[in-house]
Amino acid sequence: MANDTPESFLEHAARNAAPTEDPLQHPERLLPPIDHQEVWAAGVTYFRSRAARMEESKSSGGGDFYDRVYTAERPELFFKATPNRVVGHRQKVAIRTDSTWSVPEPELTLLVNPRGKIIGYTVGNDMSSRDIEGENPLYLPQAKVYSRSCALGPGIMISSNPLPPTTKIQLEIKRGGESVFSGATDLTRLKRDPQQLVDYLYRENSFPNGTFLLTGTGVVPPDSFTLNPGDEIRISIDGIGTLVNLVG
Repeated sequence: MANDTPESFLEHAARNAAPTEDPLQHPERLLPPIDHQEVWAAGVTYFRSRAARMEESKSSGGGDFYDRVYTAERPELFFKATPNRVVGHRQKVAIRTDSTWSVPEPELTLLVNPRGKIIGYTVGNDMSSRDIEGENPLYLPQAKVYSRSCALGPGIMISSNPLPPTTKIQLEIKRGGESVFSGATDLTRLKRDPQQLVDYLYRENSFPNGTFLLTGTGVVPPDSFTLNPGDEIRISIDGIGTLVNLVG
């Protein structure tokens, strides 16, 4: 995490390493790609997210907050998870037992070193209890932060170069083997520059182990949809891979 150019370090290590089997041949063995880092998240960075947040919170009088955040210079940033709350590829994410409206949020996730430099990317799932957040915006930590509320994986694409704006993010949810929701967006619809999000996160803050930053979602299932135990969530991002989790 301390290296500003991890690509060269990993290339050297790979050239000198003994051959190993492809870890994706045994996905059940994969751990989440996190060590001691915190996980943070940005909100209302896509217009679709703005619309969803305004709709879910209008009865509580909080709808105007999200419109203001979308247009403001300062982004919404919030704490999402500690490593023990994060699961990896093919592991189970959770829905709160006191929630009746839960959804996954597919997000490009940045790996940032202690100096605030983006050094890699992974796929993130920001599990959210929309009814709890919609009841009152001050309930956001309860809607977002709980055991197995975050998934990262299947691995990390190490790169200090920005991803192409055409990078596609896809979400599919299967229930009983049948697709019950699918949607997609791309980075052209991300209102905030990823480095700008990082710069705000690192203002007056320090991350000695680096951090992961989820950059917000542009794919939101309809208001009539909620996750059920046993659902399969598949999130794919061009160039990075596909993160698969079951709800349980």
